[in-house]
Amino acid sequence: MRSTDPTTPVISVSGVTRTFGSGDRTVRAVDDVTLEINAGEIVALLGPNGAGKTTLIDMICGFSTPGGGSIRVFGQQPSAVTGSGRIACVPQSGGLNPYLTVQRTLLLIAAAQGVETGRVNEVAERTGITGLMKRRVKNCSGGEQQRIKFAVSLIADPDLIILDEPTTGMDAGARREFWAAISRDADAGRTIIFATHYLAEAEEHAERIVVMAHGAIISDGSVRDLLGTRARTVTIAGVPPEDTARACTGLDARVDGDRITVIPGHSDELARRLLRIPDARDLIIHQPSLEQVFLELTAEPTAHPAAAGVDTHSTH
Repeated sequence: MRSTDPTTPVISVSGVTRTFGSGDRTVRAVDDVTLEINAGEIVALLGPNGAGKTTLIDMICGFSTPGGGSIRVFGQQPSAVTGSGRIACVPQSGGLNPYLTVQRTLLLIAAAQGVETGRVNEVAERTGITGLMKRRVKNCSGGEQQRIKFAVSLIADPDLIILDEPTTGMDAGARREFWAAISRDADAGRTIIFATHYLAEAEEHAERIVVMAHGAIISDGSVRDLLGTRARTVTIAGVPPEDTARACTGLDARVDGDRITVIPGHSDELARRLLRIPDARDLIIHQPSLEQVFLELTAEPTAHPAAAGVDTHSTH
């Protein structure tokens, strides 16, 4: 890897739009997106189908150009960086010659990038594809092909790796091996961006989660940030309704039987008040899961960044 200026964003996306079609059939796939990603960050890009994730990734990788706004990767146009070896893009589909063996594929990439052939065996071992080297790509499963593409991405020792749905088609064991390899690369200081629909992967492996819907970024922050924006539910037994109502005085809370919905900043104070009531027992504060937050965010048809309560233009 090359040295990276920590004061300069690895990726800078400013007011980017991308449309398809024309007239009444125009689709705004990416809508005024602004985003900065710094060196060493591990960022998950989440969103339902059609949210604009792949379109945004394609523009960052230089596969397509914005209709408006600007994108810089290491301070340059994406197309100027793509051939430098500093950035590796791993698409969800395509990208491999099905008739070549895995070994031949890696050797050709190494030769094209001026990398010593010894790097091929090193990368194959790191990505767990040593046993596939003599096999033709077309005879590899979908999950195995994803691992091959990841191996290809590491040949030039890039500073930035961008992966679109990288574990699609992998079984649970292969996913574990894949993320173990990713973790090693993250520990080495690489910047990693991955689009995924596996929320558990995003929660476990990303430092930062960017949520897209309708072509726009509607939330951006850590898992803790995202969970902290949504209301919590407090349940308690043994408290009369009038005492519950009194405990909620001055707090942003809604009572429904023994369940109280309260904003995050008021849940601890509510718990303290309830526990002072004689016979109160079995108090539980329920925090929403990442899946619940994700579904709430992406279900809002007019979602605006401010509605998420998380800074969407943070440079972190």
